[in-house]
Amino acid sequence: MKLTPSKLNTFSMLKLPSAYLCGVRVKYLDDEKCEVTVKHRWINQNPFKSMFWAVQGMAAELSTGALMIGKIQASGKRISMLVTSNNATFTKKATGRIVFTCNDGHLIDEALQKAIETGEGQTVWMKSVGVNVDNVEVSTFNFEWSVKVKQ
Repeated sequence: MKLTPSKLNTFSMLKLPSAYLCGVRVKYLDDEKCEVTVKHRWINQNPFKSMFWAVQGMAAELSTGALMIGKIQASGKRISMLVTSNNATFTKKATGRIVFTCNDGHLIDEALQKAIETGEGQTVWMKSVGVNVDNVEVSTFNFEWSVKVKQ
């Protein structure tokens, strides 16, 4: 079964309801890139009239996690995945529609291959950059994903 934005959004509605209610949606997904959007609204705002940092984090994490899910699914192996560390930088108030893009699909391949060959857990750092409608960067998130073949 091919992973699609529609399937991920349905998954989000059922398994990540807070992200879904805040408006986090996958718009594009292929082997190398994932785009997730979220629009600043009343439900996801902070007291400073911009998007709450955690909502940005949910969208950014989904852009990296969707790539990871797709690659694990394509491997045909039972592999666990977990965020073990993250950091973020905020450079502008997030208002309007923000698009988080991760272009790190190629980094996952090596980590999965090594995990499958050695049976040991592997980690990979992935970056997601959020930009507004004017293509101005509002935040950058980095996530360290750990992958391990299940026994």
